[in-house]
Amino acid sequence: MARSHHIDSLNIVMAASEAVPYVKTGGLADVAGALPVELAKLGHTVTLIVPRYRGFQTVGRSLRELGTIRIKTAKGAVDAMLEEDLIPVAGRGQSVRVVAVRYDPYFDRAGLYQDSDGDFSDNLARFAFFSHAIVEVLAFLGSSRREPISVLHLHDWQTALAAVYLKTTERDRAILRDVRTLLTLHNVGYQGIFPGPQFSETGLPSGLFTPAGLEFYGSVNLLKGGILFADKVSTVSPTYAKEILTPDGGFGLEGVFAGRREGVVGIINGIDVGSWDPQTDSHLAATYSRADLSGKVVCKKALQLELGLPNRDVPLIGIIGRLTSQKGFDLLAEIIPELMAVGVQIAILGTGDRILEDQFQSAKERYPQQVGLSLKFDEGQAHRIEAGSDMLVMPSRYEPCGLTQLYSLRYGTIPIVRKTGGLADTVIPYRPSTALAGRATGFQFSEVSSDSLLATILLALKIYADREVWMSIQQAGMGVDCSWGRSAKLYVETYRMLLAGGMI
Repeated sequence: MARSHHIDSLNIVMAASEAVPYVKTGGLADVAGALPVELAKLGHTVTLIVPRYRGFQTVGRSLRELGTIRIKTAKGAVDAMLEEDLIPVAGRGQSVRVVAVRYDPYFDRAGLYQDSDGDFSDNLARFAFFSHAIVEVLAFLGSSRREPISVLHLHDWQTALAAVYLKTTERDRAILRDVRTLLTLHNVGYQGIFPGPQFSETGLPSGLFTPAGLEFYGSVNLLKGGILFADKVSTVSPTYAKEILTPDGGFGLEGVFAGRREGVVGIINGIDVGSWDPQTDSHLAATYSRADLSGKVVCKKALQLELGLPNRDVPLIGIIGRLTSQKGFDLLAEIIPELMAVGVQIAILGTGDRILEDQFQSAKERYPQQVGLSLKFDEGQAHRIEAGSDMLVMPSRYEPCGLTQLYSLRYGTIPIVRKTGGLADTVIPYRPSTALAGRATGFQFSEVSSDSLLATILLALKIYADREVWMSIQQAGMGVDCSWGRSAKLYVETYRMLLAGGMI
């Protein structure tokens, strides 16, 4: 495999509990699949470490045996097989190396973290094992491949213990001494909290089970450990990096974040601009571009037909996502009668809380000419709703980054979002001044209330009637760089600061 030996090239190891194209339960998998490739495009050597789940068998990738590592567990040391895959990097003549840690007693299961009965009871042991494995893979690469690692980039609670081990039980291993760690938090609402008596499963000294360590109101908190011991912590938007310092956003860890002297850096996620491109999207009835939006009209008519809505020239509002109160869709459900009264159509795609599903189902039955509903997840239909809608609503109570609004920008579908997290950072709100300057890309509201949401949608509908202004907002949104390239460069800056001993 060709390697970049440029003097500025970094050797980066990334570790995550899921990654496309292998397995996915959420946005973490998209990041872990896309970011390594973008870093490699910039000339860096990148290895991605993931658990080898049962689901790997179905993705059509062939992994080869790389070697065996010995892993410490609370019940003694065991052997794990390492399997390797190479993901080609277009135009670079090199690959991202994927190292899958195979230990079937922990990872050969139907689900990643849970089954139909709920979370696996041994998740602490499973991800302590994976975190130990991450450390051993670093040592394996450093010795067998003679590849000293520059940066270990960890994601979420499932890998957080690796940062703890490097600073505690593994700190005297010379081969690991120069590794610097970055921990990225995708959603602080998920922390890896387990019963206190399970602490021994971590293999850490009991002195770390204190309020100054991994203890959290009597429980073990793996994310807290990572925050305390990683060299740097980042999250997926600048606004979310501030919100986690508050009781509402910190989920009990706001004091721990505040105690990090150098703070938390926020870097917005990118999207796969190859898959999400209205000029080439095979899911659509017609393609279109920023220069020629005529295909979007065809997409709207096709979407109305697909959802059983009459072909009317009225504003069509898209809703895509988990139907939960965290996403703010309860606020939307409250104002459906008012929206119906002004004559709009709504296209809803997603699954979630039964109560919300039932409310939207009732709305569909009551207003069959105006509400299109798909209580499922359908990737192709998500693309068609992005293309066929005039605007898209994301009223989230909190949203660390959000990707749906980025897809909307790219597809000329105006996002209407609550001013929180990544939504605040990626949508420039309409005002006469921002519109005049050609900068407005959507609409924002601040207050968590159905009244605020309704007022903002009504403002958007008023602007929609002015085709010239509406098109200028579409054009501005479609001109935004949503690619991973920009984000990857910011991560590289963060890595270099870490290696220089500085903080951002």
